Amino acid sequence: MAESPLGWWRRQGLRFRLTVAAAAVLALALALSASVLLNVLDRALIDTVDDTTRQQAQTVRVQADAGTLTSPISTHDGTIVQVIDASGRITHVTYGTDRLVPLLDARARERVLAQGRATFLDGRPYAIPGPLRVMVLRADRGQTVVAARPVGEIQTSLAVAGRVLFTGTPVLIVLLAVASWIMIGRTLRPITALRTGAAEITHTARSRRLPVPQSHDEVHALATTLNGMLARLEEAEQRQRALVSDAAHELRSPLASIRLQLEVALGHPEGQDWSETAEGVLEDTMRLSRLAEDLLALARLDERGGVPARREPVQLDEVVRQVTDRYAEARLTACEPVVVRGDALDLSRVLTNLMDNAARHTSSKVEVALTADGVLTVTDDGPGIPEQDRERVFNRFTRLDSGRSRDEGGAGLGLAIVRETVRAHGGTVCLEDAVPGLRAVVRLPVAR
Repeated sequence: MAESPLGWWRRQGLRFRLTVAAAAVLALALALSASVLLNVLDRALIDTVDDTTRQQAQTVRVQADAGTLTSPISTHDGTIVQVIDASGRITHVTYGTDRLVPLLDARARERVLAQGRATFLDGRPYAIPGPLRVMVLRADRGQTVVAARPVGEIQTSLAVAGRVLFTGTPVLIVLLAVASWIMIGRTLRPITALRTGAAEITHTARSRRLPVPQSHDEVHALATTLNGMLARLEEAEQRQRALVSDAAHELRSPLASIRLQLEVALGHPEGQDWSETAEGVLEDTMRLSRLAEDLLALARLDERGGVPARREPVQLDEVVRQVTDRYAEARLTACEPVVVRGDALDLSRVLTNLMDNAARHTSSKVEVALTADGVLTVTDDGPGIPEQDRERVFNRFTRLDSGRSRDEGGAGLGLAIVRETVRAHGGTVCLEDAVPGLRAVVRLPVAR
């Protein structure tokens, strides 16, 4: 099956297609320009001949009306003039002009007079080489003035100009095609460098970047954007590798504890308190379960790319009441009606993680407040967190050395989940000093 021209065209390189397209557009433009130029030049030259012929005919008519014509009629520009009386007889002519046969017969003269403009006439029957441009004017006493001027030189000049354009246009197109080929090749050279640089980036050289051209053009913007994308991908990969490494490290402790307890119990079954062993294994299993849930929540947040699972109206005040009721030490100081857009389960997890941290470290009470502008605060009266560490605790697997961070099996993922979820809902979260204690402040955009 023969390949279609469109398919062949699509298989060609960008440099070839741009060069051919530029040459084709130039060829069309030059052809149109040449045609317009020749037509305009022809019209302008003919108009000039017509004006000169009309002026000579006007001069002769004035003399004929005044009766001052002499024979032969004198002209200085080679114009041929015949004066014909009412009976059709030629009375006056310029030197060398036929005195017997008019250039135009009576019917032709009337037609030219009716048209009011000059006409072409073959001069060869009158022993004049080339075509003539003939003008007819009416004079007094039934006389008619016929003036003609040869235009053979004009047609010869136009023919020469046409041959020059016909010969020079292809040469100009070829020169432009070569120049376009060179310029397009130089323009595409940075793209070739980008492709080569991209081919060299592998899993063993992921920190490399694409070459950025010095010129601040679209290719420069493309290279900068691609390098930014590579940086984000590298950062995401590093975070993923760090998450896997930290998760593996966190899993070692409960798994080792479970293994040790079971090995001891199986090695000394006669002196083992199986109920105590079961409780220890259950505690470590619950710790593994919480870690798996936290890792799954972070994985889902990363997979969605910072977008909540659902975008639906959520009565945030109802979520706050439901979560607060599960904690005996919690006290709801304010809960104004607030509607936000997002996922109710994710927002419930945010408050649950904040409440777990506050309840774990509080001395006596935990205060929760929700205002109408979408600000949620969770305040405890525990030991607090140093100011220089309040931002760092939102990182994954971050646990401080203070007594506040040494929770029962916590892996340091709770606050990381809080920040990622709040950001996905378009909000912010920060930690403030409550004197004494710590206050977690969550700001969420209110649905309008």
